[in-house]
Amino acid sequence: MNTGVLGVIFGNRDFFPDHLVGTARKEVKNVLDKLGLVYRMLEESDTKLGGVETFADAQKCANLFKAHREEIMGILVVLPNFGDERGMAETIRLSGLDVPVLVQAYPDDLDKLDVARRRDAWCGKISVCNNLYQYGIKYSLTDQHVIRPDDEGFAQELKDFAAVCRVVRGLKGMRIGAIGARPGGFNTVRYSEKILQRNGITVVTADLSEILGRANRIKDGDTKVKEHIEAITNYAKRGLTPEESLVQMAKLDIVLKEFVEEHALDATALQCWTSLQQNYGCNVCTSMSMMSENMLPSACEVDVTGTLTMYAMQLASGTPSALVDWNNNYADDPNKTVLFHCGNWAKAFLPEIEISNAPILGSSLGVENTWGALDGRTPASPLTYGRISTDDVQGKIKVYLGEGELTDDELNTFGNRAVAQIPDLQGLMQYVCRNGFEHHVVMNASKTGKILEEALGNYFSWEVYNHDNK
Repeated sequence: MNTGVLGVIFGNRDFFPDHLVGTARKEVKNVLDKLGLVYRMLEESDTKLGGVETFADAQKCANLFKAHREEIMGILVVLPNFGDERGMAETIRLSGLDVPVLVQAYPDDLDKLDVARRRDAWCGKISVCNNLYQYGIKYSLTDQHVIRPDDEGFAQELKDFAAVCRVVRGLKGMRIGAIGARPGGFNTVRYSEKILQRNGITVVTADLSEILGRANRIKDGDTKVKEHIEAITNYAKRGLTPEESLVQMAKLDIVLKEFVEEHALDATALQCWTSLQQNYGCNVCTSMSMMSENMLPSACEVDVTGTLTMYAMQLASGTPSALVDWNNNYADDPNKTVLFHCGNWAKAFLPEIEISNAPILGSSLGVENTWGALDGRTPASPLTYGRISTDDVQGKIKVYLGEGELTDDELNTFGNRAVAQIPDLQGLMQYVCRNGFEHHVVMNASKTGKILEEALGNYFSWEVYNHDNK
């Protein structure tokens, strides 16, 4: 899942061997091609072997990047030798690009430390980073200070860096639809729209009555209704869902999709508790699940920062996310917990999925008014969990995240459900409670904690707690 290209800069320095730049170009191209990453770099004829050494070289490379500014999602700095420390920073500054930067440097060979073959890139990388720091340019580092492009570890670093770029690019300019008022009993999902806007994230609001009114005006026999019923029943088993409830679900699905398209939304958060059931007569879980499965994450209870977290994790992994409750202990195991929600998780989490009702809501609102929830159990898989939250009191965005496992442990209940195993879960719950985080958390079937920490902490400067690094 690559949503852009990489700009590549090859550093050079006049008193180091030039031929190392030519070799590096071939090696870097090879690994980028194997990974399917598109790139833009100077041709060998544009400067000495296509490297950047002088200010004139920096101008040429910057102009190349400017010409592709709409597609470049990140910049890879390659140091075959010491490299000109100013050239890297000046290229990025002149390009005007505000994208993630990864700095790679070649190792030396002990038997090639003569004048004709020595690199000194170990030292050069420190100087390049010092200049980037002085210029106010944020950058990422490889795990090993120096590493060859043909090292398998570097290929993984590039894949992770591309994911960091996707997260940063995706969240800048993100548009979230907040449909309906926050349920009165859910102060926990309050957030600061102003803080989000300061960080480039726009919230588009709509009164739930507008959505329900549009849905009610659609005739039952409309062709679109039939098409959406077919899409819904192809997506999940119908179970015992009455025909009239399918019609209601289809109408709502039509309007929600139109709203998303009208406002160019990347994600939505809906008032699903309890106005929909009382004033319309069904749950919207199935439509939300379908949107999330189609990479348009949708969160319940108007949890705007919840759906923001879903989108960030989706960008990092390339797979759907789900909003869940930290819901129950799992017997006496201190490191296991039950994750639960009425039924709006993406199908990716629910291999055996069936449209059902919501027994908890139904106990007070009437089960007949809650059709549209999904029933299904999530099987064992990798887990990345986390939460982005606006802290209005301190005027900041804060994040916690970590990795664990979803298990196949026995779990006899209804709704969307999973069992998670997380190292030092009790310590995590202490952190969540002491720092005023919401009862909602987001899960993704991946191992992308490091990617999210780099993207959100380094490039957005949000306060990030990674439970795996405690």
